[in-house]
Amino acid sequence: MFTGNRGCVVDDHEQVVRHHAGSLWIICQTEFRGWRVALARPHRWTPLFFLDDAVALAAGHRPCATCRRADYVSYRDSVTTALGHDQPVRAWELDRLLATERLARGRGLARAGDRKLWTSAIAGLPDGTVMVDHAGDPRLVAGDRLLRFTFDGWTEPIDRPHAGIATVLTPPTSVAALANGFRPTLHHSATPL
Repeated sequence: MFTGNRGCVVDDHEQVVRHHAGSLWIICQTEFRGWRVALARPHRWTPLFFLDDAVALAAGHRPCATCRRADYVSYRDSVTTALGHDQPVRAWELDRLLATERLARGRGLARAGDRKLWTSAIAGLPDGTVMVDHAGDPRLVAGDRLLRFTFDGWTEPIDRPHAGIATVLTPPTSVAALANGFRPTLHHSATPL
């Protein structure tokens, strides 16, 4: 449903050589004002693709302030409320928060082992959060259900426990946004919430 930006991840021969470049990780519309972006342009941002907002947020991205302005404002205002600030959080502040929450220091293309997971009471997780189940599979919190991620959509619903501790993949800043009013756009396989 969405594309995203982590900077240029290809070399001059259009081969993927890095996981990301920079701290601006945004979630964009796949179509906007007729703009076209090649999939692997050297020295330009390299598009990534996400099933929906829940997947992109779990990866450490935030809504784009250009092509998804209303969603960006909602996300920003929700984080501002969570932090108790009286002035809106700036985009660079959101980017800095997310950068500290998503990856430990590391290098290379395979960074799954560098992901910063955290724990929370499962009962307090808002809809749209992605947690990791006991088998290591990502699961979307959707009301009283947990849905397993696949590249085709959210599947295999199980009952959400009423108590216990969850290992959470979605960074704390994005969970705070979800808990304070931001409504993610989810793949149709996750509805109805």
